[in-house]
Amino acid sequence: MTSEARPADLARLSLNTATTKHLTLAEAAEVAARAGLSAIGPWRDRVQEVGADRAAQILADFGLRASSLCRGGFLTAADAEGRRTALDDNRRAIEEAATIGTSELIMVVGGLPASRVPGGAAEPYASGDGVDPGRDLGAARDRVADRIGELVPFAASHGVRLVLEPLHPIFAADRAVISTLGQALSIAEAFEAAVVGVVVDTYHVWWDPDLQRQIARAGLERRIASYQVCDWTLPLAADPLLSRGHVGDGFIDFATITSWIAQTRYRGDIEVEIFNDDVWNAPADETLSTMVDRYRRHVAPHL
Repeated sequence: MTSEARPADLARLSLNTATTKHLTLAEAAEVAARAGLSAIGPWRDRVQEVGADRAAQILADFGLRASSLCRGGFLTAADAEGRRTALDDNRRAIEEAATIGTSELIMVVGGLPASRVPGGAAEPYASGDGVDPGRDLGAARDRVADRIGELVPFAASHGVRLVLEPLHPIFAADRAVISTLGQALSIAEAFEAAVVGVVVDTYHVWWDPDLQRQIARAGLERRIASYQVCDWTLPLAADPLLSRGHVGDGFIDFATITSWIAQTRYRGDIEVEIFNDDVWNAPADETLSTMVDRYRRHVAPHL
Protein backbone atom coordinates (compact mmCIF):
# COMPACT_ATOMS: atom_id res chain seq x y z
CA MET A 1 0.00 0.00 0.00
CA THR A 2 1.42 3.39 -0.95
CA SER A 3 1.62 6.10 1.67
CA GLU A 4 -0.97 8.11 -0.27
CA ALA A 5 -3.47 5.23 0.00
CA ARG A 6 -3.10 4.64 3.73
CA PRO A 7 -6.11 5.41 5.92
CA ALA A 8 -5.89 8.81 7.54
CA ASP A 9 -7.22 7.50 10.84
CA LEU A 10 -4.22 5.18 11.17
CA ALA A 11 -1.62 7.91 10.68
CA ARG A 12 -0.51 7.72 14.32
CA LEU A 13 -0.71 3.95 14.82
CA SER A 14 2.65 2.18 14.94
CA LEU A 15 3.66 -1.46 15.11
CA ASN A 16 6.32 -2.11 17.74
CA THR A 17 8.27 -5.07 16.37
CA ALA A 18 8.02 -6.91 19.70
CA THR A 19 4.42 -7.60 18.69
CA THR A 20 5.58 -9.60 15.67
CA LYS A 21 8.58 -11.15 17.39
CA HIS A 22 9.28 -13.83 14.77
CA LEU A 23 9.35 -11.47 11.78
CA THR A 24 12.47 -9.87 10.38
CA LEU A 25 12.46 -6.10 10.07
CA ALA A 26 11.61 -6.32 6.38
CA GLU A 27 8.77 -8.76 7.06
CA ALA A 28 7.39 -6.58 9.86
CA ALA A 29 7.63 -3.48 7.69
CA GLU A 30 5.80 -5.22 4.86
CA VAL A 31 2.92 -6.40 7.04
CA ALA A 32 2.65 -2.99 8.72
CA ALA A 33 2.48 -1.20 5.39
CA ARG A 34 -0.03 -3.70 4.06
CA ALA A 35 -2.26 -3.02 7.07
CA GLY A 36 -2.22 0.70 6.31
CA LEU A 37 0.22 1.87 8.98
CA SER A 38 2.69 4.69 8.43
CA ALA A 39 5.08 3.93 11.29
CA ILE A 40 6.97 1.11 12.96
CA GLY A 41 8.93 0.99 16.21
CA PRO A 42 11.86 -1.40 15.75
CA TRP A 43 13.69 -3.22 18.47
CA ARG A 44 17.46 -3.10 18.23
CA ASP A 45 17.83 -6.83 17.55
CA ARG A 46 15.95 -6.40 14.28
CA VAL A 47 18.00 -3.33 13.36
CA GLN A 48 21.28 -5.01 14.20
CA GLU A 49 20.47 -8.07 12.09
CA VAL A 50 20.76 -5.93 8.97
CA GLY A 51 22.68 -2.90 10.20
CA ALA A 52 21.24 0.54 10.88
CA ASP A 53 21.84 1.89 7.37
CA ARG A 54 20.04 -1.04 5.77
CA ALA A 55 17.27 -0.81 8.37
CA ALA A 56 16.69 2.82 7.43
CA GLN A 57 16.45 1.81 3.77
CA ILE A 58 13.96 -0.96 4.54
CA LEU A 59 11.66 1.49 6.28
CA ALA A 60 11.97 3.93 3.39
CA ASP A 61 11.22 1.19 0.87
CA PHE A 62 7.88 0.53 2.57
CA GLY A 63 7.06 4.20 3.11
CA LEU A 64 7.37 3.92 6.88
CA ARG A 65 8.91 6.13 9.51
CA ALA A 66 10.42 4.94 12.77
CA SER A 67 8.30 5.97 15.74
CA SER A 68 11.00 4.92 18.22
CA LEU A 69 13.88 2.55 18.80
CA CYS A 70 13.71 -0.01 21.61
CA ARG A 71 15.75 -0.15 23.69
CA GLY A 72 18.62 1.53 25.48
CA GLY A 73 19.12 1.47 29.22
CA PHE A 74 20.27 -1.12 31.77
CA LEU A 75 22.28 1.53 33.54
CA THR A 76 22.35 0.27 37.12
CA ALA A 77 25.59 -1.74 37.35
CA ALA A 78 27.53 -0.83 40.47
CA ASP A 79 31.02 -1.61 39.11
CA ALA A 80 33.22 0.40 36.75
CA GLU A 81 33.25 -2.22 34.02
CA GLY A 82 29.46 -2.52 34.06
CA ARG A 83 29.13 1.25 33.89
CA ARG A 84 31.51 1.48 30.94
CA THR A 85 29.82 -1.37 29.07
CA ALA A 86 26.37 0.16 29.55
CA LEU A 87 27.43 3.62 28.41
CA ASP A 88 29.15 2.23 25.32
CA ASP A 89 26.08 0.20 24.38
CA ASN A 90 23.78 3.16 24.85
CA ARG A 91 25.96 5.35 22.66
CA ARG A 92 25.61 2.72 19.95
CA ALA A 93 21.86 2.74 20.48
CA ILE A 94 21.77 6.52 20.09
CA GLU A 95 23.68 6.25 16.82
CA GLU A 96 21.28 3.55 15.60
CA ALA A 97 18.26 5.67 16.46
CA ALA A 98 19.66 8.63 14.56
CA THR A 99 20.49 6.46 11.57
CA ILE A 100 17.01 4.96 11.23
CA GLY A 101 15.47 8.40 11.56
CA THR A 102 13.85 8.43 14.98
CA SER A 103 14.47 10.97 17.70
CA GLU A 104 13.09 8.69 20.43
CA LEU A 105 15.25 6.02 22.13
CA ILE A 106 13.22 4.06 24.68
CA MET A 107 15.21 3.46 27.87
CA VAL A 108 14.48 0.44 30.07
CA VAL A 109 16.75 1.56 32.86
CA GLY A 110 17.68 -1.78 34.42
CA GLY A 111 17.01 -3.65 37.64
CA LEU A 112 19.04 -4.21 40.77
CA PRO A 113 22.65 -5.34 40.40
CA ALA A 114 21.66 -8.46 42.37
CA SER A 115 19.75 -9.56 39.28
CA ARG A 116 21.96 -11.92 37.28
CA VAL A 117 19.69 -11.90 34.24
CA PRO A 118 16.11 -10.69 33.76
CA GLY A 119 13.80 -13.27 35.27
CA GLY A 120 16.64 -15.14 36.96
CA ALA A 121 17.63 -15.81 40.56
CA ALA A 122 19.32 -13.19 42.71
CA GLU A 123 23.01 -13.05 43.46
CA PRO A 124 23.93 -14.12 47.02
CA TYR A 125 24.09 -11.40 49.64
CA ALA A 126 27.37 -9.57 49.96
CA SER A 127 29.22 -10.14 53.23
CA GLY A 128 28.77 -7.67 56.05
CA ASP A 129 25.90 -6.29 58.09
CA GLY A 130 25.18 -3.14 56.09
CA VAL A 131 23.00 -2.54 53.06
CA ASP A 132 23.92 -4.89 50.23
CA PRO A 133 24.89 -2.73 47.21
CA GLY A 134 23.24 -5.29 44.95
CA ARG A 135 19.89 -4.67 46.67
CA ASP A 136 20.09 -0.92 47.31
CA LEU A 137 17.14 0.38 45.29
CA GLY A 138 17.80 4.05 46.02
CA ALA A 139 21.42 3.83 44.95
CA ALA A 140 20.43 2.05 41.75
CA ARG A 141 18.02 4.87 40.89
CA ASP A 142 20.73 7.42 41.62
CA ARG A 143 23.03 5.65 39.17
CA VAL A 144 20.33 5.80 36.51
CA ALA A 145 20.12 9.58 36.93
CA ASP A 146 23.89 9.95 36.86
CA ARG A 147 24.28 7.85 33.71
CA ILE A 148 21.46 9.58 31.92
CA GLY A 149 23.40 12.77 32.63
CA GLU A 150 26.52 11.24 31.12
CA LEU A 151 24.62 10.26 27.97
CA VAL A 152 22.71 13.51 27.45
CA PRO A 153 25.44 15.44 25.58
CA PHE A 154 25.99 12.55 23.16
CA ALA A 155 22.25 12.10 22.62
CA ALA A 156 21.73 15.82 22.05
CA SER A 157 24.52 15.92 19.47
CA HIS A 158 22.67 13.21 17.51
CA GLY A 159 19.19 14.74 17.82
CA VAL A 160 17.99 11.83 19.95
CA ARG A 161 15.87 11.98 23.09
CA LEU A 162 16.41 9.49 25.92
CA VAL A 163 12.91 8.27 26.76
CA LEU A 164 12.60 6.85 30.28
CA GLU A 165 10.13 3.99 30.61
CA PRO A 166 8.68 3.18 34.02
CA LEU A 167 7.90 -0.53 34.31
CA HIS A 168 5.31 -2.17 36.54
CA PRO A 169 6.74 -2.79 40.04
CA ILE A 170 6.72 -6.53 39.37
CA PHE A 171 9.79 -5.86 37.22
CA ALA A 172 11.68 -3.63 39.66
CA ALA A 173 14.14 -6.35 40.69
CA ASP A 174 15.36 -7.33 37.25
CA ARG A 175 14.34 -4.83 34.57
CA ALA A 176 13.56 -1.33 35.82
CA VAL A 177 14.11 0.36 39.17
CA ILE A 178 11.81 3.12 37.90
CA SER A 179 8.26 1.94 38.58
CA THR A 180 6.07 5.04 38.24
CA LEU A 181 5.70 7.87 35.79
CA GLY A 182 6.38 10.24 38.66
CA GLN A 183 9.76 8.62 39.33
CA ALA A 184 10.66 8.87 35.66
CA LEU A 185 9.70 12.54 35.55
CA SER A 186 11.70 13.28 38.69
CA ILE A 187 14.83 12.00 36.94
CA ALA A 188 13.95 13.70 33.65
CA GLU A 189 13.31 17.13 35.18
CA ALA A 190 17.04 17.78 35.59
CA PHE A 191 17.42 17.85 31.81
CA GLU A 192 15.92 19.67 28.85
CA ALA A 193 12.66 18.11 27.66
CA ALA A 194 14.04 17.87 24.14
CA VAL A 195 16.71 15.45 25.33
CA VAL A 196 15.07 13.44 28.14
CA GLY A 197 11.43 12.42 27.95
CA VAL A 198 9.12 9.65 29.13
CA VAL A 199 6.95 6.97 27.59
CA VAL A 200 3.48 6.18 28.90
CA ASP A 201 3.01 2.42 28.45
CA THR A 202 -0.45 1.38 29.59
CA TYR A 203 0.68 -2.12 30.58
CA HIS A 204 3.13 -0.71 33.10
CA VAL A 205 1.33 2.31 34.56
CA TRP A 206 -2.41 1.65 34.39
CA TRP A 207 -2.59 0.72 38.10
CA ASP A 208 -0.98 3.92 39.43
CA PRO A 209 -3.43 5.99 41.53
CA ASP A 210 -1.40 9.11 40.69
CA LEU A 211 -1.39 8.48 36.95
CA GLN A 212 -3.73 11.28 35.86
CA ARG A 213 -1.71 13.91 37.71
CA GLN A 214 1.60 12.60 36.41
CA ILE A 215 0.38 12.46 32.80
CA ALA A 216 -0.74 16.07 33.15
CA ARG A 217 2.66 16.95 34.61
CA ALA A 218 4.43 15.20 31.74
CA GLY A 219 2.31 17.13 29.29
CA LEU A 220 3.03 20.49 30.91
CA GLU A 221 6.75 19.68 30.81
CA ARG A 222 6.47 18.52 27.15
CA ARG A 223 8.10 15.22 28.03
CA ILE A 224 5.70 12.65 26.54
CA ALA A 225 7.72 11.06 23.75
CA SER A 226 5.64 7.94 23.17
CA TYR A 227 2.29 6.41 24.08
CA GLN A 228 2.37 2.59 24.03
CA VAL A 229 -0.75 0.49 24.34
CA CYS A 230 -1.54 -3.10 25.14
CA ASP A 231 -3.68 -4.76 27.78
CA TRP A 232 -3.11 -6.37 31.19
CA THR A 233 -4.47 -9.91 30.95
CA LEU A 234 -5.02 -12.67 33.51
CA PRO A 235 -4.03 -15.24 34.49
CA LEU A 236 -0.44 -14.05 34.44
CA ALA A 237 1.92 -16.15 32.38
CA ALA A 238 4.78 -17.96 34.12
CA ASP A 239 6.87 -15.06 32.86
CA PRO A 240 4.73 -11.98 33.63
CA LEU A 241 6.45 -10.14 30.81
CA LEU A 242 4.44 -12.30 28.42
CA SER A 243 1.06 -11.38 29.89
CA ARG A 244 0.41 -8.47 27.56
CA GLY A 245 -2.67 -8.78 25.39
CA HIS A 246 -4.39 -6.97 22.57
CA VAL A 247 -6.15 -3.77 23.56
CA GLY A 248 -9.59 -4.78 24.83
CA ASP A 249 -8.64 -8.27 25.99
CA GLY A 250 -7.90 -7.34 29.60
CA PHE A 251 -8.52 -4.86 32.39
CA ILE A 252 -7.10 -1.50 31.29
CA ASP A 253 -9.40 1.52 30.89
CA PHE A 254 -8.09 2.81 27.57
CA ALA A 255 -10.81 5.41 27.16
CA THR A 256 -9.83 7.18 30.36
CA ILE A 257 -6.05 6.93 30.04
CA THR A 258 -6.13 7.92 26.36
CA SER A 259 -8.29 10.94 27.18
CA TRP A 260 -5.69 12.01 29.76
CA ILE A 261 -3.01 11.71 27.08
CA ALA A 262 -5.15 13.72 24.64
CA GLN A 263 -5.61 16.49 27.21
CA THR A 264 -1.82 17.05 27.16
CA ARG A 265 -2.05 17.76 23.39
CA TYR A 266 0.35 14.93 22.67
CA ARG A 267 0.30 14.45 18.91
CA GLY A 268 2.86 11.70 18.51
CA ASP A 269 2.60 8.04 17.64
CA ILE A 270 0.69 5.32 19.46
CA GLU A 271 2.69 2.10 19.45
CA VAL A 272 1.24 -1.34 20.03
CA GLU A 273 3.82 -3.41 21.92
CA ILE A 274 2.71 -6.93 22.91
CA PHE A 275 4.75 -9.74 24.44
CA ASN A 276 2.54 -12.81 24.27
CA ASP A 277 3.19 -16.30 22.90
CA ASP A 278 -0.30 -16.62 21.41
CA VAL A 279 0.05 -13.30 19.60
CA TRP A 280 3.53 -14.21 18.39
CA ASN A 281 2.27 -17.53 17.03
CA ALA A 282 -0.72 -16.02 15.20
CA PRO A 283 -0.49 -15.12 11.50
CA ALA A 284 1.03 -11.66 11.24
CA ASP A 285 -1.75 -10.25 9.06
CA GLU A 286 -4.27 -11.44 11.65
CA THR A 287 -2.31 -9.71 14.39
CA LEU A 288 -2.21 -6.45 12.44
CA SER A 289 -5.91 -6.70 11.63
CA THR A 290 -6.73 -7.10 15.32
CA MET A 291 -4.38 -4.24 16.19
CA VAL A 292 -6.12 -1.91 13.77
CA ASP A 293 -9.60 -2.94 14.88
CA ARG A 294 -8.87 -2.51 18.58
CA TYR A 295 -7.12 0.83 17.99
CA ARG A 296 -10.13 2.11 16.10
CA ARG A 297 -12.56 0.90 18.75
CA HIS A 298 -10.78 1.60 22.02
CA VAL A 299 -8.05 4.22 21.46
CA ALA A 300 -8.64 6.46 18.45
CA PRO A 301 -12.08 7.76 19.57
CA HIS A 302 -10.47 9.23 22.68
CA LEU A 303 -7.43 10.91 21.13
